[in-house]
Amino acid sequence: MLLLPSAADGQGTAVARALTSASALCQVEPVGRWFEAFVKRRNRNASASFQELEDKKELSEESEDEELQLEEFPMLKTLDPKDWKNQDHYAVLGLGHVRYKATQRQIKAAHKAMVLKHHPDKRKAAGEPIKEGDNDYFTCITKAYEMLSDPVKRRAFNSIDPTFDNSVPSKSEAKDNFFEVFSPVFERNSRWSNKKNVPKLGDMSSSFEDVDAFYSFWYNFDSWREFSYLDEEEKEKAEWYQRQAELEAARLAKEKEEEEVRQQALLAKKEKDIQKKAIKKERQKLRNSCKAWNHFSDNEAERVRMMEEVEKLCDRLELASLQCLNETLTSSTREGGRAALEKQIEEINEQIRKEKEEAEARMRQASKNAEKSTGGGGSSSKNWSEDDLQLLIKAVNLFPAGTNSRWEVIANYMNIHSSSDVKRTAKDVIGKAKSLQKLDPHQKDDINRKAFDKFRKEHGVVPQADNATPSERFEGPCTDFTPWTTEEQKLLEQALKTYPVNTPERWEKIAEAVPGRTKKDCMKRYKELVEMVKAKKAAQEQVLNASRARK
Repeated sequence: MLLLPSAADGQGTAVARALTSASALCQVEPVGRWFEAFVKRRNRNASASFQELEDKKELSEESEDEELQLEEFPMLKTLDPKDWKNQDHYAVLGLGHVRYKATQRQIKAAHKAMVLKHHPDKRKAAGEPIKEGDNDYFTCITKAYEMLSDPVKRRAFNSIDPTFDNSVPSKSEAKDNFFEVFSPVFERNSRWSNKKNVPKLGDMSSSFEDVDAFYSFWYNFDSWREFSYLDEEEKEKAEWYQRQAELEAARLAKEKEEEEVRQQALLAKKEKDIQKKAIKKERQKLRNSCKAWNHFSDNEAERVRMMEEVEKLCDRLELASLQCLNETLTSSTREGGRAALEKQIEEINEQIRKEKEEAEARMRQASKNAEKSTGGGGSSSKNWSEDDLQLLIKAVNLFPAGTNSRWEVIANYMNIHSSSDVKRTAKDVIGKAKSLQKLDPHQKDDINRKAFDKFRKEHGVVPQADNATPSERFEGPCTDFTPWTTEEQKLLEQALKTYPVNTPERWEKIAEAVPGRTKKDCMKRYKELVEMVKAKKAAQEQVLNASRARK
């Protein structure tokens, strides 16, 4: 760029070009403040110059200042300058009705007006007594201006605006008028948003897009609110309110999701009901069509068979297949309808046959897997005789669930008392016990019957019960094989504790305490429990000794 020398005082600077040169169009670019004005005009799509815009802005602000009416704070003179942090700075400057919407020019103008009216020198000249130092209330005006004139400090004070309503209505309060109750809450909290154009709550007539935009905005709410202005205790309280607002937003978002799921479920239920009604209608139509053709047969037995097949079709066919079949029956002749029906019946029967074969194959495979799992423990897991089975059942009852090293104890008990030479492991015992649990009651009874028959052969005769009354130390064979229930067992144990050995007529009292059981039943059960406890202790001691020997 060529810079021309400055002209002398009283003279101008001229630029001359040769007259012989042709006129040329030069591109001039604005610089400095003219460039700034050009950019603003382009962005605003306006043709006004920079100076015009500045003048217009100043006129607008001056008109706002002229229209601004300050509200005198009645408690101003009673404020404690030492407690300035807890004062309402907007109210002190007379801007309590404008608050966070006040511009910097308005704050400056309000401070100027307050200084002209309340400055100590002016009041002293008017004869008003003035407090020395910072004890005068004018300090509150100065502090208010310091807070509101600084954007950072002002934002901190705005975050804890004492006039702001932090309350959030409960769900029960908005049960009948949700929009009227919550709409003001969202409107007043929208001032904390970093994003502008905050969506409204709307009403029942709002579109789905508006509702979705509202919940999406508040679910991802970006707040500029912070609580650095407060002391620690007050800060915790304010943060609690903030968390409550966030929880409320999360609750509303969750309610939105639940409402969407509920609406989808209702829609699915509605569609299902519609389809159900349509299927019911098509089924009845199929029955009526077949009835109109006398089920395509003059033979009574054949008609009954056809009715059964039609019901099978009604149960198995889907809506589309039913509709197609009904259309065929309606538009065709008797023979054509019979052929279409027979074809459909054959397809359904073939489908049923295949499903049955697949189910049987699955059952066979499951049975094979069960046999492998219960009988795959080697030679020791096979060749279970009736004696071994009976001994296993006795051991399982003798050592119930909860016994320490239960299955090792049962295996050791069987190895000691079994007449066979096969040694059983805990794994073998568990597998066989599981297989016995899968047997039906008839098979279990058969195992017990065989064991009883063997006992009778070995002992020659079965002891017969006589009419003599048994003593308390011996019981004859009991013909009542009713097993003891858990409740009866608890009652017996409690009665044994209640009536010790030296109690007169002890067993009569114990029998009265167990409804449905006689004195003989209680004595026999007590004897069985004693034997079970002794056998359990002996088996556990044997397992413990065996484990010590291995070590």
